[in-house]
Amino acid sequence: MNGPHDLGGQHGLGPVAPETDEPLFHAEWEKRALGITLSCGAFGAWTIDESRHARENVAPATYLSASYYEIWIRALETLLARHGFVSAAERETGQWLEQGAAPKRVLKAEMVPAVLAAGGPCDRPLAAPAAFRVGERVRTKNFNPQTHTRLPRYARARIGTVEAVQGSFVFPDDNAHGKGENPQWLYTVVFDAAEIWGEGADPSLTVSIDAWESYLDHT
Repeated sequence: MNGPHDLGGQHGLGPVAPETDEPLFHAEWEKRALGITLSCGAFGAWTIDESRHARENVAPATYLSASYYEIWIRALETLLARHGFVSAAERETGQWLEQGAAPKRVLKAEMVPAVLAAGGPCDRPLAAPAAFRVGERVRTKNFNPQTHTRLPRYARARIGTVEAVQGSFVFPDDNAHGKGENPQWLYTVVFDAAEIWGEGADPSLTVSIDAWESYLDHT
């Protein structure tokens, strides 16, 4: 979707200014926000792709003025309500008022190290061979879905070169909306700066993205 999260190349937002020795958390509440989000994700009610789409759907004015973990919490509120874990009244009051949906599993403190170490692998085997090969020129598709996609706006309808075939992975555009994992081949595609940014772009720069097979066409 074309949302406030997709900022590549847009003007007026100022430079990216990385912090020197940036801390993991800028406030104590951020630690709790991370813990709550991971704990609720362990319920098994939604996928990581649905959670990303929930963050993308935070209203633009709110998204652009919010901190990183504030966006996480706002999206989590949406997910908990969508899947019946909390009611609108409970969100408003911050109090338990009624029995909601039961989680499939509960993440207990002693389980955290093993769960985090295991991660969430999303590679899936495919019988069909990859449609594109390393070194091949490809063109990305030009679409503007209202649903989730991992193809950024700045890289649509652009010609690049396949740098690597990464393997086959869950297709997030479907998985975010409960349509199944539907794995596809994933490629790293490299673009010259001029192809992305046009006239006056620094010729020494390139831009790389990871693109699922359905994002690409042969040139």
